[in-house]
Amino acid sequence: MSHLILLFSLLLAPAFADGGRQKSSAQNLCSNDVGHKRQKRDWIWNQMHIKEEIDTPLPHHVGKITSSVRNNNAKYIIEGEYANTIFKVEETSGDVYAFERLDREKKAEYELTALIIDRTNNRSLERPSKFIIKVYDINDNAPVFVQKVFNGSVPEMSPVGTSVTKVTAVDADDPTVSGHATVTYQVTKGGEYFTIDDSG
Repeated sequence: MSHLILLFSLLLAPAFADGGRQKSSAQNLCSNDVGHKRQKRDWIWNQMHIKEEIDTPLPHHVGKITSSVRNNNAKYIIEGEYANTIFKVEETSGDVYAFERLDREKKAEYELTALIIDRTNNRSLERPSKFIIKVYDINDNAPVFVQKVFNGSVPEMSPVGTSVTKVTAVDADDPTVSGHATVTYQVTKGGEYFTIDDSG
């Protein structure tokens, strides 16, 4: 049976949308309420997060670690992933700052440890506690096809609706945030003969 070889062009339409932010679940020892809540070991803080690629001068405020310990010589310290490089803490207030612009597609979250010590003798005033800094997606990636060319063919005299080929594109943004990784397809040339649905 002879086959008709079909050529057509596709436009990949990025679905950029404001989208609601991902509702973050509570992390280890982090509060899941708007206000501060008392946690084990007397550590007190809100859940920490920061948008990726913030286009404002550095550093960027991430959050605040606070202990209920009352000591005039108290000093806050952080340890862990990129502590004292990307992330630094103001030793008296507990405010945590990011000193680099973050890319969620490279790393979506960072796990650090909070400590509070007596600056006169370096004695720990409270047991260390882990916390997580989440990086929020801003929908900054356009979808791309997984290959440059998709070939399709169909027997001549095939009925309307016969499948010709399937194309696939991917988006590196966070799929858990509404609209951030949605891919839609459109035929830009040959639309009088062919259609394409959202599955490709």
